[in-house]
Amino acid sequence: MTNPMGTVLDEAGRVGRHLAQSLRLMVGLPDYGAYLAHMQATHPAVEPMSYEAFFRERQAARYGAQGRMSRCC
Repeated sequence: MTNPMGTVLDEAGRVGRHLAQSLRLMVGLPDYGAYLAHMQATHPAVEPMSYEAFFRERQAARYGAQGRMSRCC
């Protein structure tokens, strides 16, 4: 027989992780864990970037190479 309380806690943890990931994406924080999982699954022979390099690359992709936000008005 399975422990229903353990199942509920496992599900709550899973929901919490997805909520945290969604909130990070909403405010523009890159998900390094998802990047590492992607690299391991699809490019196992390639050394992944460090967290710092990953963060800088994501910021440059979001704001441009100068690190400044462009203005439309």
